[in-house]
Amino acid sequence: MTLRPSRFPGSGTLIEETRIKGRTEGRTEGRAEDILRILDLRAIDIPEAARERITGCTDLELLGTWFDRALTATTAEDLFAAEA
Repeated sequence: MTLRPSRFPGSGTLIEETRIKGRTEGRTEGRAEDILRILDLRAIDIPEAARERITGCTDLELLGTWFDRALTATTAEDLFAAEA
């Protein structure tokens, strides 16, 4: 397998690490906003504790799980049901 060098001028540097971190943070923030929007559009009450838990989460995989659950949840707490 041939590895292609990155075309990003800061490849392998702190600049690249910072860029990747920012991109990941943006994705998690966007996913959290999507979850809250789905719950809001479905007229599901979102307690402040649940809102903080969703917006404070940095695990993109877990946010994906919560996103999927938001589509069928009847309460915000249903997002976290399997974690208890």
